[in-house]
Amino acid sequence: MATQYTGQYTGTTKGPDVERLDSEVLDSGRGSTAYEPPGPARDERDSDPSRDMYGTPGDPAEGTIFTVSGHDWDEITGSLQDSPEERIVVNMGPAHPSTHGVLRLILELDGETVTEARCGIGYLHTGIEKNMEFRNWTQGTTFCTRMDYLAPLFNETAYCLGVEKLLGITDQIPERASVIRVLMMELNRISSHLVCLATGGMELGALTVMTFGLREREMVLDVFEMVTGLRMNHAYVRPGGVAQDLPPGAVEKIRELLALMPKRLRDIELLLNDNPIFKSRTQGIGYLDLTGCMALGVTGPVLRSTGLPWDLRKTQPYCGYEAYEFEVQTQTTADAYGRYLIRVAEMKESLKIVEQCLDRLAPGPVMVADRKIAWPAQLALGGDGLGNSLDHIRHIMGESMEALIHHFKLVTEGFRVPSGQIYSAVESPRGELGVHLVSDGGTRPYRAHFRDPSFTNLQAVAAMCEGGMVADVIVAVASLDPVMGGVDR
Repeated sequence: MATQYTGQYTGTTKGPDVERLDSEVLDSGRGSTAYEPPGPARDERDSDPSRDMYGTPGDPAEGTIFTVSGHDWDEITGSLQDSPEERIVVNMGPAHPSTHGVLRLILELDGETVTEARCGIGYLHTGIEKNMEFRNWTQGTTFCTRMDYLAPLFNETAYCLGVEKLLGITDQIPERASVIRVLMMELNRISSHLVCLATGGMELGALTVMTFGLREREMVLDVFEMVTGLRMNHAYVRPGGVAQDLPPGAVEKIRELLALMPKRLRDIELLLNDNPIFKSRTQGIGYLDLTGCMALGVTGPVLRSTGLPWDLRKTQPYCGYEAYEFEVQTQTTADAYGRYLIRVAEMKESLKIVEQCLDRLAPGPVMVADRKIAWPAQLALGGDGLGNSLDHIRHIMGESMEALIHHFKLVTEGFRVPSGQIYSAVESPRGELGVHLVSDGGTRPYRAHFRDPSFTNLQAVAAMCEGGMVADVIVAVASLDPVMGGVDR
């Protein structure tokens, strides 16, 4: 049986070497609407009932015809030409509603079975790490918070912990600032896991799960908006502490959340835990054992679903996590269902940690005492919004020339960080989120590179999906919970 491949480059997907590819396509005539291949007239071809309407003009009506699209399809399908078996290569994404963002999955299929799966990334690349080299150390928080946009407070904390290590002020961070960091991160863990469950349920057709998940997330985002002024991309955690203290009424609002959230989580459990459809779609799907996780560097709920209790909050504590009581949640199924159970259980543990944080909150500063590092300084909410407090303005403008100089230098230039390099990591909702910072002694990072768990965990897509069904690819990717902002950066 004849097998033919035809490539059509639409020019809508930009990738590497795009100019070269554009010229090749235009030279071949495939990208031009004016191109008319040799053969019968267009009207005669269109009226021929025996002709495959999706085939290339001039192709025989018989045979297997693969019509593919994308500038790299020639390379992808070229490897199949010598195969004695028939294979179909399809794109799933990057505009697919069930690939957790702009993730492109290139699937080679034998019927409904996936024989090979590859990831195509880079569609959300924003150059965050490179941009950070051209901003001062404090401004870097505003960039890195936008990477994993579902867990911005983890991005900020990992980065700020690294800067504080380079500065040598880790032990000088006020206790209240560390407690607030833990409080906000655990609330962020809950909101991130809720999005994972909501989107995963939606992709399986369980729209009620999506409604529940996004509804509960609103309660957490309301707290974030009250504390930081923003629902996401907060830039709230700063080198030396946090941008501002908890506003009046924040503690009461968080306690209201603590009273209501367990009931809402129970609603999700009652809907999914013993749901025969949900269990049949997730049990035994996306299987990845401990050996595979260790070989691929997979962390987070995917690793803990193999039974290994690896959580940086316990194994490598930071921000005082060693003083909090909570359990590392594990399962032994190593599948999508086990990861779902872990995420629900982790949200319950996060609620316990948040309650402990509220009990530990003691009056005190939220920024390091060194005024040559502390920025922003003393903020207050006035009639025109959030800004420097009137007391601080009075001090720097009318009482202390040295304070004015410090304020001017911090705002215009930033503080200097001693030369050196460090690696700092936190346990994000998706796994180990690390940052490697290099300083040359200046006011800007010489190099900033992040180890985002979504990027590392995506390596497991092939191991999870190959040999399974096409429909199970959606479940496997959803159980990884990748966020493409963190993958592409």
